[in-house]
Amino acid sequence: MLNYIWGFMIIVGILFGALNGTIPDITDAALNSAKDAVTLCITMTGVMSLWVGLMEIAKNTGLISSITKKIQPFIDFMFPNIPKGHIAREHISTNIIANVLGLGWAATPAGLKAMEALQELNKGRKTASTEMCTFLIINISSLQLIPVNVIAYRSQYGSVNPVGIVGPALLATICSTLAGILFAKIMAVKK
Repeated sequence: MLNYIWGFMIIVGILFGALNGTIPDITDAALNSAKDAVTLCITMTGVMSLWVGLMEIAKNTGLISSITKKIQPFIDFMFPNIPKGHIAREHISTNIIANVLGLGWAATPAGLKAMEALQELNKGRKTASTEMCTFLIINISSLQLIPVNVIAYRSQYGSVNPVGIVGPALLATICSTLAGILFAKIMAVKK
């Protein structure tokens, strides 16, 4: 469905440009946007590589397992049905830690591994378990102390104060995470 919506918007834009005589402007904008997209991808690949590498170093030095032990009360509260010592707990903790540090891309591999481990606990059912839904909600709400990716985007596009987003982002992600936790707990009780 989304492909049809995008296709419709592109066709309408081109037709509108043709009727107004601005086809050269549309062509220039499309080419410049493509160039900007490639430049941004190259820049963000570097940022992503740095943070994924740092997360691997943190994991190999034992920092992740140390922090994982410290957030176990939160993991126990949010995921009471995951057995103690199960690998899903480590992956969930790694994902949460990376998100809190604002390393969204570094959180993705751990998030995927957590979902695979949670699916094993789900015993092959076709519907998501409560734990899977809760993890997804927490992952999406993404409490961030420092929104590294947004700072990198703002810097890339010449922001005068790229870190000016830190306060509002922290407030927004605190609110979204608290709302997500509340929703997950309410839905778990209803189930």
